Amino acid sequence: MTIIQDLGEYKGNHLWMKREDLIPFSFGGNKARKAQLFFQEIDKGSYDCVVTYGSGSSNHCRVIANECCRRGMGCYIIAPQEASEPTFNSQMMELFGAEITTVPVSNVHDTIEGKIAELKGAGKHSYFIEGGGHGNIGTEAYEQCYQEIKSFEEEQNIHFDYFFFASGTGTTHAGLICGQLLAGDERQIVGISIARKNPRGRDVIIQSIRDYLGCRVSEEDIQTATVFIDDYTSGYGKDDKRVIETIETVLRTYGIPLDSTYTGKAFMGMTEYVLQHEIKDKNILFIHTGGTPLFFDTLKKISH
Repeated sequence: MTIIQDLGEYKGNHLWMKREDLIPFSFGGNKARKAQLFFQEIDKGSYDCVVTYGSGSSNHCRVIANECCRRGMGCYIIAPQEASEPTFNSQMMELFGAEITTVPVSNVHDTIEGKIAELKGAGKHSYFIEGGGHGNIGTEAYEQCYQEIKSFEEEQNIHFDYFFFASGTGTTHAGLICGQLLAGDERQIVGISIARKNPRGRDVIIQSIRDYLGCRVSEEDIQTATVFIDDYTSGYGKDDKRVIETIETVLRTYGIPLDSTYTGKAFMGMTEYVLQHEIKDKNILFIHTGGTPLFFDTLKKISH
């Protein structure tokens, strides 16, 4: 369970932050929460290596590589050439001994299949994790996170009217929506896209919700609950002056690091959304999904 920090007044509302970045493994974050569940399954099997996919900025690949390293397992990462600039995350993947294969994004699928076949031919038993920890295990991790938030509300006798967070590959978003739908709660869960545009970004989340919930919830309820905002996306890993300014402001004001690939975009998008929709006198929860190593990449861009 991660803390929920009271940050006080924000744009006429009351702001809290759930500090997923403080999960105590490999700089934490939503990918660390998901990895805990993936490796419960891996540890029960006879697997000796993991194959996964992600960019040079990927928090997911950094955490998976670290989990493999501490178990003495092989880690094989397939990375797209189009998003493989060196970062502190990619340096850590190399430190953990991950084998990184960089190919054009159009070749990623075949390269993954080829790597899995190669490992099998060498007598290895590999476990494949989709990019970003996609799939029902990733969704389950954030359905559990939703229950943590519910417990906090009950203990503190408060109710969060809005959740905001960075929405990427989709299962963090899907898990939170699943938690809300199963609980029958009234609130707005707003995912700020860090890369994908509508309708694809939203469709991926909705399919993840369907896969996890099956027939337990109506399609109408799923559609109504899924709010995916792509208005603030400059592209995956792309610099944006407004995001950099947001990161600097949050660091100076709260002492909390954000990054320009994920959480900085989400916090900036939350601020714009609150102002544009004239939201006032509400309790708002920002979910900090991690990415602390990337903060230090961003730090180079902050003016002094």
